[in-house]
Amino acid sequence: MTLKLGIIGLSEGNGHPYSWGAIFNGYNREAMEECGFPVIPRYLERQKWPESQIPGAEVIAIWTQDNQLSEKVAKAALIEAIVQQPEDMLGMIDALLLARDDAENHLEHAAPFLKAGIPVYIDKPIALSAHELEQLYALEQYSGQIFTCSALRYSEELEMTQEDKLQLGKIFQIIATTPKNWDKYAVHIIEPVLKMLPKNDVPVTFSKFGPARAQDDARSVVVGWKSGIQTSFFATGSAMAPLSIRVFGSDSWKEFIFSDSFQAFSAALTAFISGIKNREIVSPHDFNCRVVSILERGRS
Repeated sequence: MTLKLGIIGLSEGNGHPYSWGAIFNGYNREAMEECGFPVIPRYLERQKWPESQIPGAEVIAIWTQDNQLSEKVAKAALIEAIVQQPEDMLGMIDALLLARDDAENHLEHAAPFLKAGIPVYIDKPIALSAHELEQLYALEQYSGQIFTCSALRYSEELEMTQEDKLQLGKIFQIIATTPKNWDKYAVHIIEPVLKMLPKNDVPVTFSKFGPARAQDDARSVVVGWKSGIQTSFFATGSAMAPLSIRVFGSDSWKEFIFSDSFQAFSAALTAFISGIKNREIVSPHDFNCRVVSILERGRS
């Protein structure tokens, strides 16, 4: 069975409707060059098509806040239908991609679909406070209906292997850095770092490292964990920095640097589809709660 997907976009600076649509449908090379996000056609052209498409699902409908914008995305990502209101997709689709990273609008956009029992992939960050997160989960009709993540949770480049663990020895500290603002980008380092921690590890202390630069939303938070590991998360605002994670152990250290957006997006979207087809919870509530709790601490 091929799942029929709808997509909601776009928020400022976020080209996910273009890239996610292409990963399912393939794409029009000429139209994608006009998407306004130069990195997208560059990483799409490095893939093999149609082999790189995710099987078993296709994006059939799109809504954005502007009809001309919807037409532009639809042409680039080969999406057949443009709807005038998001709710017009009810009855058309089996699942929804909420491909906007403006967390303050997630509840409004997701609510009709959650109430209708439709699986929803909510783009990162799902929420910026525990209260906002629980408002969304209160609308779930069944466990696992909500899927959310930073695609970097699925990045092979940020995956700590068993070999890495053996070489590092006992882990004492993890320092993670992302460019740009805390609200939208800190999630990209928080999620892969949490995967590096021992299973069921819990935070015991939170502190700030230096003053925040409110003018460009640079933020940081240091978290001490029950395991004894200390994690430090930095969003550098307008200051240039790689997206990197440094892990320091008793025997060695290693730096993980992210660069492959396509692999991460494809893996995250595949997990969403797999969860629907296999009726599995692949985006656990407790993990998402820990992510949002750190985001919220960094904003306070």
